Order: sequence, then C-alpha cells, then structure tokens
Amino acid sequence: MAKDNSLHIDESMVDTVLAEDLNFQGTMKFTKSLMIKGKFEGQIDASGHLIIGPNAIVSATIKAGVITNYGQINGNVEGTERVELFNHARLTGDIKTPEVIIESGCNFNGTCVMSDKRPSQAPVSGQISTPAAHPQGQSQSSSGQQQQQQQQTHKR
Repeated sequence: MAKDNSLHIDESMVDTVLAEDLNFQGTMKFTKSLMIKGKFEGQIDASGHLIIGPNAIVSATIKAGVITNYGQINGNVEGTERVELFNHARLTGDIKTPEVIIESGCNFNGTCVMSDKRPSQAPVSGQISTPAAHPQGQSQSSSGQQQQQQQQTHKR
C-alpha cells in the first residue's frame, strides 16, 4: 500500500517545521505547534500541538497537548487534549488521551485508554455521610437530644 503524498498541510499555520532531510535524536520540549517531516528518535514532552508529517518516522515516547499523525510513530503517546490518526498514519504503541480520532485507512497497534477531560471533577464514590443517611448519626443525634432534655429537666 503506497502512501498518498498528495496531502497538503498548511505549514504557515505551524510555528516550527523540521524539514524532511533532518534526522535527529534527543529530548524535545515546546509550547506552540511543531511539525516533524523527517526522522526523530527519543522523547517529546510538550504542551503544544505536535504534527507528524506523511513521510516522517518518529520513534519516541510522546506527551503533547494535541498529537496529529499523518506518518509513522513507534512508541507510546499521551495527548492531554486529543490524539488524531489520519489516513495512512501508523502508530505502534499505546494511546492515553481524553479524545481520539482514528480515520479509516490508518494502522493502530496498541491499547487506548481514554481519560476524563475534566480532571477537576472529583470521582463519585461511596455514600454521603449525613445524620439523616447514617443510622449511627441518628442515634447520636437523638442521644444528644435526650441529654439536652435531661439538662433542661434538672434546671427546673
């Protein structure tokens, strides 16, 4: 299956573009948008938008705000906002993200864990412990009332 290289990505909308003839390795960090068109090996830890071009090969552990893949990724990815796999993209690794888009024609081998987009919400677990909902609370409350009644009786 040959890749469709007719895909046109508007690079003027991307802050940094790493050309097809670049092969590098290491740790990459960025906050805006970055597009890889060549080869990269290592680790990416970013809050910005990572775009993997159609001919790019990335072997890395990736964490970024949005990960858009048109090429090939070998490694686990975490998109804090979203992971997108488009036609002819390949991903061999696990995905962790609150939102995923997997277009027909791509190849994904791994597991996907979708986390909640709203981390500020506390998980609901157990029962609410109030005197009305808790039998022990009622008996403590009624024994407290009995003590108050006894004290009032002794004052008279």
